[in-house]
Amino acid sequence: MKHFIAAAAFSTVLASQGLAEEIITIPFDGSFDDATFAVESAIVGQGLVIDYVSHVGDMLNRTGADVGSDKQIFAAADIFIFCSAKISREVMEADPMNIGFCPYGIFVAEGDDGVMVGYRSYPDGPMQKVQALLSGIVEEAVGN
Repeated sequence: MKHFIAAAAFSTVLASQGLAEEIITIPFDGSFDDATFAVESAIVGQGLVIDYVSHVGDMLNRTGADVGSDKQIFAAADIFIFCSAKISREVMEADPMNIGFCPYGIFVAEGDDGVMVGYRSYPDGPMQKVQALLSGIVEEAVGN
């Protein structure tokens, strides 16, 4: 019973955090390939290592018919997954449950409105260090 109560409390915290999140996007003046190159360069330029690039757009386009849809959501969409040892340590020393926000992601997507670069917002407190990192990377990538 104790494990059930702990799991329910943890789920409630995650649900409340999920509701508070917002997606921050900035238009990119250029092609999807130029945007992915700019994001990758900005991440690596911060001394960070990209752990994985998720090709979400390819997956959605490839599997649409399999799930009964003929709608194209994105012409292309990638998510760059990475972490910062320094900032991750800082935010997890402040609250070990901040592990739930790691790794971090920045996406590039091309849709009907053009190419955009974005990331999700993080809660007030220590996680604002991560949001500042992501914001700086995106601003550099889009040339602001």
